[in-house]
Amino acid sequence: MGRGRALEILIGSDDFAGDLAERYGYVNRAVPDAELDIFVETFAPRIAGFEKEAIQVTKRFVDDVTLPPICELAPNMNAFFASVARPETQARAMALFRAGLQTRADVELRLGDYIARYAPEA
Repeated sequence: MGRGRALEILIGSDDFAGDLAERYGYVNRAVPDAELDIFVETFAPRIAGFEKEAIQVTKRFVDDVTLPPICELAPNMNAFFASVARPETQARAMALFRAGLQTRADVELRLGDYIARYAPEA
């Protein structure tokens, strides 16, 4: 995914339908509900049938050529934790929890809408 789409996702904080998420590269594949079980029942055993070491080596190779160096992670994590600790972020999070975040509630199904309509208390 390119910079523009990454910013749209991160700054826009919106929900995406599966087909759009797939086009954006946000998810590998969008599978219709009716096909999900058969996809998993076919794909999971296929992966499980390969040697663990071969899978580990492949994942390590992909990580080495696609992930930032470890030295870049600490400053980014520090920036994330500083952002999450901001009073404004804490207030927004608490409002989302009061609305039912992390429960079987509408806020979980339409988080992007709830984030966008949040208004700080005066």
